[in-house]
Amino acid sequence: MKKILIINGHPNAESFNFGIAESYQKGAVASGAHVETITIANLNFNPNLQFGYQKRTNLEPDLLESWEKIKRADHLVWIHPVWWGGLPAITKGFIDRLFLPGMAFEYRENSVWWDKLLKGKTAHIITTLDQPSWYYRLFFGRPSVNQLKKSTLEFCGVKPVRVSYVGIIKGSKEEQRKKWLEKVYNYGLKNK
Repeated sequence: MKKILIINGHPNAESFNFGIAESYQKGAVASGAHVETITIANLNFNPNLQFGYQKRTNLEPDLLESWEKIKRADHLVWIHPVWWGGLPAITKGFIDRLFLPGMAFEYRENSVWWDKLLKGKTAHIITTLDQPSWYYRLFFGRPSVNQLKKSTLEFCGVKPVRVSYVGIIKGSKEEQRKKWLEKVYNYGLKNK
């Protein structure tokens, strides 16, 4: 049984991202997968990595529980909107506070290289846009994807990392949204 963790990075419970997370979860459950969820906005933690890596700040209970879920998962599904080309601040804070040396990766002594401590896991980033995905890739270089996929997940050993874009959300009609939700349901059904 595949263990899937859905991480919802949108801070607004009334957003379409919550519908996406629910659709993926329904599909994954229908496939027989074991599914857990993290809704970052519901966690009680300070998103500021106050001392960088110079001094460790104790992890709050919600972050400790989230890390246990990440460790248990075979497949991580990250759902978030693109805001100003990047991740919502709360999602970035979650990553800053949790994907730490000794947990997600480990620098090697006297070396520029590091050990990837999340090897064996896969991921799927499902991100919503208010612009065409080709425009986001071509003109902006898809910074949120580069940050989460390359600079975080792959840096820590998660591979492969699949990316799906949903949008243009702004001004979309209900018929189109239903099609997107059905597509995401199928991602869950196929454990992608």
